[in-house]
Amino acid sequence: MIVVTGGAGFIGSNIVARLCAEDRYDVVVCDRMEEADLAKWKNLAKHPIADFWWPEQMFDRLEAHADSIEAVVHMGAISSTTEPDADLILKTNFALSRDLWDWCCRKGVRLVYASSAATYGDGKLGFDDDDDFESLQKLRPLNAYGYSKYLFDLYATRQAARGHSPEQWAGLKFFNVYGPNEYHKGGMKSVVAQIWPKVQAGEPVQLFRSHHPNYADGGQLRDFVFVDDVVDVVDWLLASDEVSGIFNAGSGQARSFADLARATFAAVGKEPQITYIDMPEVIRDRYQYFTQARMDRVRELGFDGQSTPLEEGVRRYVQSYLATDDPWR
Repeated sequence: MIVVTGGAGFIGSNIVARLCAEDRYDVVVCDRMEEADLAKWKNLAKHPIADFWWPEQMFDRLEAHADSIEAVVHMGAISSTTEPDADLILKTNFALSRDLWDWCCRKGVRLVYASSAATYGDGKLGFDDDDDFESLQKLRPLNAYGYSKYLFDLYATRQAARGHSPEQWAGLKFFNVYGPNEYHKGGMKSVVAQIWPKVQAGEPVQLFRSHHPNYADGGQLRDFVFVDDVVDVVDWLLASDEVSGIFNAGSGQARSFADLARATFAAVGKEPQITYIDMPEVIRDRYQYFTQARMDRVRELGFDGQSTPLEEGVRRYVQSYLATDDPWR
């Protein structure tokens, strides 16, 4: 049995889809479905999961099935970078993760968890996924979400150094992931999903103006990574129980938001129409203008999965999902 927390969410449901397709495990999802109109349940509708647990049941259900659980893939989190309740973020993203880590240690269960590229802050120290405690503690996240992930990374490395860790543990610093099953995320959806209705209608799309002298409007750079590629990393870790640590999960190639918009138009054979609006002041002072994952460490350890080029990933997302009547994986 593998338990996927946040398994009805974006990345989590894509992991569930892969594990169910491989038919190697009984896959249990722990999550909340929220409002039916958000259609989050459709993220799971095509996959024969073995059970569904609600978060308040999780530790009781874990105890009841401890002898059968091989690994926990912990994707459950508050992922909004603009969530104002820092206490809620820490309770959800740090305290719950800490308790799950401790449970996995006691029961000999492997743990793969979601960290974030938000831990890197403004990127002045680079995006090298060195996972020793000294390197990690130098990072300075820009928001409470990034801080919560940073804090748990520090906890994991400190505990591992003390010999108190699951048999295998791995944290993944996800960069800007896009792909199917993100439709319930509202303003936190990828730019591809957010601009798609305008692209489909043949209307201009809006991107943020730059408020940094070194970047043109739409020239802000991100490591955009297709969701299949990060699922490849999770799948590899589950098959590589000797590998532990904190690793980047990105494409390794920074591209601009304008590139992303142009790729979305190109996926349906339309000429790009892009206009620019001011970035909201609430995020200007903690905005990352450049991210690019260093992927050397995970490659050197044996990961040989795909790194889908931006134009190909956007094309697959648009043509196989967004432009169809049934966009769910």
